[in-house]
Amino acid sequence: MSGRRRQLLAISAVVLVLPALAGCGSSSDDAEQTALAAVSTPQAGAPSLSSDSAKAPKRCPADPTASLRPPPRPDAMPAGSLMARIRRRGVLRAGVDQNTLLLAYRQPSTTSIQGFEVDLVREIARAIFGDPNKVDLRAVTTDQRFDLVQSGDVDLVVDAATIRCKRLGQVLFSTVYYDAGQRVLVPSDSSARGLADLGGRRVCVTKGSTTLQLLERYRPKLVPYVVDQRTDCLVALQEGRVAAISSDDAILLGFRAQDPSTKIVGPRLANEPYGIAISRSHPEFVRFVNGVLDRLRRDGTWKAIHHRWFSGLAPTPSPPRPHYRD
Repeated sequence: MSGRRRQLLAISAVVLVLPALAGCGSSSDDAEQTALAAVSTPQAGAPSLSSDSAKAPKRCPADPTASLRPPPRPDAMPAGSLMARIRRRGVLRAGVDQNTLLLAYRQPSTTSIQGFEVDLVREIARAIFGDPNKVDLRAVTTDQRFDLVQSGDVDLVVDAATIRCKRLGQVLFSTVYYDAGQRVLVPSDSSARGLADLGGRRVCVTKGSTTLQLLERYRPKLVPYVVDQRTDCLVALQEGRVAAISSDDAILLGFRAQDPSTKIVGPRLANEPYGIAISRSHPEFVRFVNGVLDRLRRDGTWKAIHHRWFSGLAPTPSPPRPHYRD
């Protein structure tokens, strides 16, 4: 058995144990620790901070994914900027998921959170401190992530957050760092080829997700089964409580890796462009992060990170092209 296969099986074991320990189908911190213990052994030309408006759009822009342009000096951290405050603090506080294999999951053997999105956070920390390890990763749920950005409990959230018009009034987004698409996961022996074949049956979705909004359009033909944590959907499918899971393909790839007796079916139901969520009070930080993402696209780091996590599960594409609005 390969090292990668052993790692996936260990992670799957934790995924199955956590909901049972937590009760009510959702993992808690205490339950998680019990399960983990069981398996563990102003520059010139830069925009003014005061004049860089972050007013919520009154109507949906023509391109919701268009973000703020990086400053002339992407590494600039002028006095009064959030970057300067983060540097003085000594750590970047980032909200991430902790149970989405490939994107951000808690490694059973070390209890550290790892994945594609975590590596992006570390590259932002590298740009601020010169050290990718100066991060404080805070586990968040899909439903609470934007509240934590707005309150300032975290500096940013990198958690499979789709850029949508209605969300632009809550937070600012970076340029797109991952092009996902909404699809469906079913047991390997299922005859379903997509949502159209699941009439009257339960389909699992995560609370606060764009997928839930899509499934609501199918009522009463489909019955959304709503959970707090993404991995609760995989457990529900394995236990036969739902006929399918609908989510982003990046998330479903992780589920399929954890449970090979599943398959992804049907075409994309919707495009899901992921952006890093940042407070509307800090457009200068959005510009800084966009500068970091530009570097990752240009120097091959983005492709290297994607290959590290998705190799063997999905081909490595070209990084998403950035769109800017000013």
